[in-house]
Amino acid sequence: MAVNFNGIGNNQVNSPTTSTDKAPNAKSGNQSASTEQASRQAPAARGENVNLSRQAKELRQMGDKLESYPEVDDSRVEQIRAALADGSYKVDAEKVAQKMLEMDESIFG
Repeated sequence: MAVNFNGIGNNQVNSPTTSTDKAPNAKSGNQSASTEQASRQAPAARGENVNLSRQAKELRQMGDKLESYPEVDDSRVEQIRAALADGSYKVDAEKVAQKMLEMDESIFG
């Protein structure tokens, strides 16, 4: 059974349809799709513009720059893994406790 999501808008409910239910109405579905497509293209045809603020442009540039960085610093992970393996990794309990308090403060105020 296929679910048709085309034509869903505010306060509209689209019930699941099967391919046999849809076959007789295939022409009306294509017409509504064509109408929707035309209405989406109409604003561009009238020459409407969208201008982004300088701040929005800067945010976009920063987002693009962040995407170029890896999610995980593999070299740092290897350093920590090696330190754990040879027993040289030390945990500063006071620093961990301070970070926990800061996080608690930021969450609960």
